[in-house]
Order: sequence, then C-alpha cells, then structure tokens
Amino acid sequence: MKKTILTAAIILGLSGMNAAYADTKIAIVDVQAVVAQSQQVQALKQEETKKIQDLEKWLKKVNDDVAKQQTEEGKQKLTKKYNEEFAKKRTAIAKDYQAKLQMIDKSISDTIAQQAKAKGYDMVIAKGIVLYGGDDITADVQKAVK
Repeated sequence: MKKTILTAAIILGLSGMNAAYADTKIAIVDVQAVVAQSQQVQALKQEETKKIQDLEKWLKKVNDDVAKQQTEEGKQKLTKKYNEEFAKKRTAIAKDYQAKLQMIDKSISDTIAQQAKAKGYDMVIAKGIVLYGGDDITADVQKAVK
C-alpha cells in the first residue's frame, strides 16, 4: 500500500513538473561561436601576442647580458636577478589577461541574458548540451556582442 501511494506521489510530482515547464520558452546559444567572433576577444588575443613578443625580446636581451658576463659568479647573480624579474612580468601578464578575460566573459553573459529577456525566453542553454529543441539565438547574440 505504501509503495502504491509513493509511486502515485512521484508520478503526480513529475506530471506537475512537466506542466510547470510546458510553457517555458527555451533558447540555445553556441557560446564558443560567440566568443570566437567577439571583437573584444580578438583584441585581447592580439594584445596578449604583443606582450609575449615583447617578453621574448626582453629575454633575448637578458640572454645577451648574461653571456657578456666574464665570471661564472656574475652570470649566476645576473641570471637570478633576471629570473625574479621574469617571474614578476609573467605573473603580471597572466593576472592582467585573466582580469580582462573575466570582464569579457561577464559582458558576453550579460549580452546573452539581455537578448534572451528581450525575446521573452525563460531559459538559455549552451548549444553543445542540447540534443534537440530550443530556439537558436546565437546569431542575434553575435550581432550584439562587441
């Protein structure tokens, strides 16, 4: 008797959930495509490439400076100094990149939410997760993302 009541309760509960989501309007977005086409992301990549090239030039200068040292002690001392400087530069570049990437991610997420709300969607799901259904708003989001 208890099993029958429990089974009926579960079935009714699931039916109620289905009814609650029956009117839910769902959109899907190909987030990777939006990110790939984002001007902000492209600009960040170019900036990062420039910083890496500058760091490579600096490393070449460092290697030349170390090679000019006459003594092994001088080379070790200079190498230690430059290693510390390199670590600081690398950390600063990584922190700056992460901060900017997080800002871009928030901007893209906000744009997706704005587009979904403007079109009356209740939920947005990443396209890679959805096997079937949902309205694809990727093109609209791509137009809105800068």
